[in-house]
Amino acid sequence: MLKKTHYYRNGADYREGQQANFIDIKHTFGLRHISVGKWVTREESDIAANLVFDSLADLSQILQVPTRLLGLRQTLNLLFGRGGQKGVQAHYSPTTKELALAKNAGAGALAHEFWHAFDHYIVDKAFDVGSNMRSSHSAFSVKYSCASDLWLKDVLLKPHQLNDKLSALFKLVLLSDDGMSESDYVNKAIAIDKQQGSYYFSKPTELMARAFEAAIESDGHIHNQYLVSGTLDTDTVSKMIYPSMEHRKQIMACIIDYFALLGAAYEQQQ
Repeated sequence: MLKKTHYYRNGADYREGQQANFIDIKHTFGLRHISVGKWVTREESDIAANLVFDSLADLSQILQVPTRLLGLRQTLNLLFGRGGQKGVQAHYSPTTKELALAKNAGAGALAHEFWHAFDHYIVDKAFDVGSNMRSSHSAFSVKYSCASDLWLKDVLLKPHQLNDKLSALFKLVLLSDDGMSESDYVNKAIAIDKQQGSYYFSKPTELMARAFEAAIESDGHIHNQYLVSGTLDTDTVSKMIYPSMEHRKQIMACIIDYFALLGAAYEQQQ
């Protein structure tokens, strides 16, 4: 239960000991809309607001971006305790641009789902999805595509320093050092999918979301179990589905290289 669980965190006291609410979260992080489920009590809402506020503030610090950037230019909607899927702790819907956190099971999934939201948001900013796009990628599903998938399909990137850095991140996570084959991380995910007779862990967007959250949890500066948890588990499956510790360090450096520049560009436009 939310009110009976403690989530370890060592980040700064951004709220100065004050109680947050979801209106604060909407304005501070530039979200478009926030909706709280009708079965969430006032006490649960207060607890959740503090957890979400601190987690998003920690994420902005880790990524070195302005807090309002996390709302993806006021396109991202946040649902708490509603709009979830049965048996799923959290999910992102590209059709509605909603990041939904389950009331009692959403802890640790926020960083993962933020990547899904970002992966969808950045598509038309980074890729030439217009007339120059190959016919096989025509408007069919670009609206609901993710950048990581389009990158693997060699859809043309718009010429920009930011897009070069985003491409470098995808390459580091998904390809071998020489760029000629899959990374060890990808190969392990493929092996897990084959064992389970499914296609999930080796999907580009899932690979990137796990790489993103794993790098954040392993960063070593800010720890927040509500933002991300579970990537450091030592069971066999966890070791197969997350990048190695050395790979995480490289990924984190690449993430910061990209997001710090993105944050600077965002500030210049404000």
